[in-house]
Amino acid sequence: MRLIMKKIAIIGSGSWGVALAIHLAKLGNEVKIWSFAKEEADKINNEKKCIFLPDVSIPEGIMCTLDYEEAIKDTDIILHVTPSKFTRNIVKEYKKYVTNQPIIICSKGFEKDTLLTLDEVIKSEIPNAKIGVLSGPSHAEEVSIGIPTVLVAASEDDELLELMQDVFMCENMRVYTSKDVRGVEAGAALKNILAFCAGIATQMKLGDNSFAALLTRGLGEITRLGVAMGGKKDTFYGLSGLGDLLVTCLSEHSRNRKAGKLIGAGKTLDETKKEVGMTIESIDNIDVAYELAKKFNVEMPIVNAVYDVLYNNLKPEEAVRILMTRERKAENSI
Repeated sequence: MRLIMKKIAIIGSGSWGVALAIHLAKLGNEVKIWSFAKEEADKINNEKKCIFLPDVSIPEGIMCTLDYEEAIKDTDIILHVTPSKFTRNIVKEYKKYVTNQPIIICSKGFEKDTLLTLDEVIKSEIPNAKIGVLSGPSHAEEVSIGIPTVLVAASEDDELLELMQDVFMCENMRVYTSKDVRGVEAGAALKNILAFCAGIATQMKLGDNSFAALLTRGLGEITRLGVAMGGKKDTFYGLSGLGDLLVTCLSEHSRNRKAGKLIGAGKTLDETKKEVGMTIESIDNIDVAYELAKKFNVEMPIVNAVYDVLYNNLKPEEAVRILMTRERKAENSI
């Protein structure tokens, strides 16, 4: 019997929010999900199903509401699980109901207009909030059915790190801790861009050699940028960097990889978004990474190439040629 039972609010009823709700409810916690969509809330409450996880049954102990106050009132912890582009507006709406609950960010991405990480966005709206980040290789489809998963919890607060381990850990979920909030957030957001590139490479049938080169050189790029932003180099070779990069680039569960495959097949951006049907964080953040690279004066040839594919009509084949014919370099140089 677990000793740590909590009342938990989850802001967001997408696949990851619901997967976390299922995990936490099975451990005996009381979970309330906030959703912006009545259709999603009704399906969760009445059918015990999630639109985005159709093969999974939702256990007892979970309810869904369209009302922020109902979701947050009297809870011990808030999980923020909405697309990055909606984070500020949603926090503006629920912040008046936050008392002393810690807010754990389970979303991945940046704010486009400001180039801020999500912890910076939330702190700018709720300056005294105690913030944590939960990240790592974790497809919702697998977490929702209890497949063993290993994550990293990041916070500057030791008590919150311990609480996150207490709440989430069990025999099918292991949680490590990190003080490097910036590095964990940057790795989680930037790896989605490489998963998008991996989808293009897969569709082009470039082969294993090219795929390995993309992941290795891509990890080098996101590490350089992440360190320039204030993250620690080792973080990018951990769960929220290399770990999440591998699972997102290799798995058919990955919507970012799927989006890249569609672009590689000649689909337009609008057609790709429609076919994927859910938020594609890579597409939302490619232009952010492009601007961050300029801001921090970090050379990112892969990011530049995929930016030009998306926004400047560069053909994927030409992008590959440009990358392969860059001037000679030592491996550990840019």
